[in-house]
Amino acid sequence: MNNETLVLVIAVFVGLTAVAQIGQLFALLALQKKAKELQQQVTAFVPRAESILDSAKQTIDQSRSQLTELTTKTNEILDSTKTQLVRVDTLLADVSTRAKTQMDRAELVLDDAMGKVHETVNTVHGGVMKPLREIQGVTNGIRAAVQHMLKGGRPNVVQAHQDEEMFI
Repeated sequence: MNNETLVLVIAVFVGLTAVAQIGQLFALLALQKKAKELQQQVTAFVPRAESILDSAKQTIDQSRSQLTELTTKTNEILDSTKTQLVRVDTLLADVSTRAKTQMDRAELVLDDAMGKVHETVNTVHGGVMKPLREIQGVTNGIRAAVQHMLKGGRPNVVQAHQDEEMFI
């Protein structure tokens, strides 16, 4: 290659580089223009975003205070409920103990009453019924003797045979 060709090739490459540099300049200018537009949009949006953030912060602070108040009241209610449940438990234990004691007493009274009734029945049976049976037995014996005497003393053969058959 000769020098002229070499200079020509270098000139072409330098020209292409200059064209590329000019293309980059236009791209950078377009990029700068878009960046300015975006900056203007962001600048217009920032006050609205700040007001939304302020509102959100106020809402969070208010919710935090309400949540703290609600938690405090809930804890008070739970403590009161716990105290009442302890009282109810104590009362139920007391009522249960008293009811058991009363049931035991009622059972003792009932057993005593049943014993006295049984004793009374035995006394009536032994004191009244036994002598009545004895008197009835003696009366039946006397009646049988009187009937036997009225029939003539000794039984006849037919009667004796009949009595024997009944005995057997």
